[in-house]
Amino acid sequence: MNAAGSGAVHLQDSDPEHWSPTMSRTRTALLRTAVVTGAAGALALTAVGPAAAETEVPEPATFTSAFTAMATPDMVVNSDGVATPGEPGASGTFTYRINSDTEVICYDIRLTGVTPPYQSPAKTATHIHQADAGQSGPPRIAFPNPEDDGSGSLVSTGCLQGPFTTGVAPDGTDTGEGFTLDQIEADPSAFFTDTHTAAYVAGAVRGQLTAIPVGGVETGAGGASAAQDGSAGSTGTVVAVVGGAALLAGAGAVALRRRAPQQ
Repeated sequence: MNAAGSGAVHLQDSDPEHWSPTMSRTRTALLRTAVVTGAAGALALTAVGPAAAETEVPEPATFTSAFTAMATPDMVVNSDGVATPGEPGASGTFTYRINSDTEVICYDIRLTGVTPPYQSPAKTATHIHQADAGQSGPPRIAFPNPEDDGSGSLVSTGCLQGPFTTGVAPDGTDTGEGFTLDQIEADPSAFFTDTHTAAYVAGAVRGQLTAIPVGGVETGAGGASAAQDGSAGSTGTVVAVVGGAALLAGAGAVALRRRAPQQ
């Protein structure tokens, strides 16, 4: 008899009537082992492992781009694109630094006036979605929800490396599958960021992404900082950022000190 599976045992039968009790017990044990081993082999062939997901990683030394969003309740729309204001008085500052070469995004998310609990069909309730202003769109990246840092704000900081998953798969394919960070770099205004709560499922606050320079300026203000680089200098653009060194891009950053007033 042949038992199924790569671990099967083949026994050459002689006349069963001449088997001793010991031989019978041995044959039974071997057959049971063969069946179990074969079944386990079959399961190993058919089992499907978990889908690849983003990984928490240390901050890289350099970034290829940076973005911010000043999120407010009046920017929120529902899944049909209808204006659905979020939590009154709430606001959020979302700062993202990207290294698209290694698919790493570092996030500094700070919410004020947002009231948990969070709620979303995705695996977290804080996202980057792909959609223009005033439109709805699928989440592409899910970030850890901000938590109380003891100052009255809700904060979430860290770095994630793709491939990314969101836990939302309306057609059987996760909305993060195939997404790459260079898509944000190509058209940041086509993406927004938000957070969802049980009381404001469409979103407590929302803001469109805006590109900002990678680098920083020391303001001497003891906390708030601004970002500026050579390209920004040509237009005179300076972007204020909450969180002190949120925009410093590590060892590769260009730190510009504010000039003293001329006499």
